[in-house]
Amino acid sequence: MNRVPADAENAHSSSVESCPSLRDVHSINPTQLMARIESYEGREKKGISDVRRTFCLFVTFDLLFITLLWIIELNVKGGIETTLEKEVLHYDYSSSYFDIFLLAVFRFKVLILAYAMCRLRHWWAIAFTTAVTSAFLLAKVIISQLFSQGAFGYVLPIISFILAWIETWFLDFKVLPQEAEEENRFLIAQDASERAALLHPGVLSDGQFYSPPESVAGSDEDSEEKQ
Repeated sequence: MNRVPADAENAHSSSVESCPSLRDVHSINPTQLMARIESYEGREKKGISDVRRTFCLFVTFDLLFITLLWIIELNVKGGIETTLEKEVLHYDYSSSYFDIFLLAVFRFKVLILAYAMCRLRHWWAIAFTTAVTSAFLLAKVIISQLFSQGAFGYVLPIISFILAWIETWFLDFKVLPQEAEEENRFLIAQDASERAALLHPGVLSDGQFYSPPESVAGSDEDSEEKQ
């Protein structure tokens, strides 16, 4: 006679015990994953990463610094107009610094076009500019007579050579690895969010978790007595 109330109590206790487990499962909220994905999407909308922007600023600094040194050299030799006419209009490979300035302009145009406008993710452009710069400066130092023209014969080639290799190091060891790591993190976070969406298709409301009303004690016995 008491089997039915006992079974009802067992079912009620099992339903109550199952509710916390369901709540624990649905309490997993992938908000952190979504926030991380939104941050990566915001970076993609910006079009260029922070480390790549720093690289482009350094390339611009390279051009401006070489231009400043060249203008100082023109002014030291006896006036900008006279020396500019001598080095540009009457260009001489062995004594002119105009080609070092053009080499800085060449690096600036190629690197900005490749890594700022085209957003290239390969090292071939920086390798090309660094190889051309190194070969040209080595040939100019060996063949020309820059060392006999004072301190600028040492300063301009050495600084141009060092800046070109700093740009190569910065792109190869900072820009490309960091962007690749951020892209891998974005893919992992996106994959995890998709899995979370499959495991948790929707947030269950509190109304879906309810326990059946308990039967009044002795109601089954009364019904059997009436029958």
